[in-house]
Amino acid sequence: MSYKIKSRIWIESEDNVLLGEGRVHLLKAIDETGSLSKAAKSLNISYKKAWQLLDSVNKSAKKPVTINSIGGKGGGGAQLTKYGKSLIKAFDEINKNCWAFLDEQLSKIEQL
Repeated sequence: MSYKIKSRIWIESEDNVLLGEGRVHLLKAIDETGSLSKAAKSLNISYKKAWQLLDSVNKSAKKPVTINSIGGKGGGGAQLTKYGKSLIKAFDEINKNCWAFLDEQLSKIEQL
């Protein structure tokens, strides 16, 4: 019989979620598309939901995570800041290390 450990991590700041898998997916989509609207569409979430997630991240972060320009006739846009890109990289590394640790711990169950 084979076993799996299931887990999700997120990082909070004063009871507000800074980062989790969904927020990181959104930030990566913004980085790829250059637009919050396009990022929302690519993730099949509403613009309002995407805006709320991004607003939550920006309010919980030490520094701005995105630089936003207002839409209109020429169209707006969103870009990740250097800090925003660093947050994604750090979260991905933490997540990867967490999974490696959990895989090691699973061997304790498999050896019984």
